[in-house]
Amino acid sequence: MTSTALRSAWSLAALALATLPALAAGAGAPAAKPDLAKGQAASAVCQACHTADGSRGASANPILAGQFPEYLAKQLHDFKSGKRQNAIMQGMAAALSEEDIVNIAAFYASKQAKPGAARNKDTVLLGERIWRGGIADRKIPACSGCHGPAGAGLPIQYPALAGQHAEYTEAQLLAFRSGARANNAQMTGVAAKMNDAEIKAVADYIAGLR
Repeated sequence: MTSTALRSAWSLAALALATLPALAAGAGAPAAKPDLAKGQAASAVCQACHTADGSRGASANPILAGQFPEYLAKQLHDFKSGKRQNAIMQGMAAALSEEDIVNIAAFYASKQAKPGAARNKDTVLLGERIWRGGIADRKIPACSGCHGPAGAGLPIQYPALAGQHAEYTEAQLLAFRSGARANNAQMTGVAAKMNDAEIKAVADYIAGLR
C-alpha cells in the first residue's frame, strides 16, 4: 500500500474515532456523528486563515486538509480550554459547540491534502537525517518513529505532517522549545534539545514529504 493510500485509509478510520469519550461534552455523553455539511458551514469562520478546504493558505497558518479529525478536535478543545495559547484561535474556539468541533474536524479531515516541497537544498540532508534517524548523541528520537516514514502520522497519537508549511512547523517547534506551546509534553522534550538550524532544516524537509 502506498503512503498516500495508507494515509487515506487511516483518515477514513479516524473519522469513526473523532468523537471518542474524551472529546465528549461530558462523561458518558453519547458520541456525536460527524456531519460534513454542517462542518463546512461551521468552518466559514475558519476560511480567512485556512482557506475553504483547509489546503495551502498562508504559510503562517497550518494546513488542515487531510489531518486526522481527532487531532483537529483535540487542538480546538485545547484552544477553548486555554491549554494551548493563541489569541485568535482561542477566540474562535470559544464560540464553538461540541457539535461544531466534531463537524469541523471531520470536514477538514475529509479533504485531500495537496503536496508541498522542500525549498532549501543546503539543509535537506540535515533535515532528512533528523527525520529518519534523530540525533543520537542528544537522545533526540527520529521524527519518523512517531509520524511515519512519509509523515502520514498515526490516528489518535500522532498528527500527519507531510507537506505541512515549513514556516508553520518551524514556529511550532520553537514554541514547544520555549514552552509557549505546552499542550504536548513529548514534543516539548524533543524540541528542547534542538537548535535553530536543526529545527529549520527538519521543518523544511517535512514540507517536501509525500
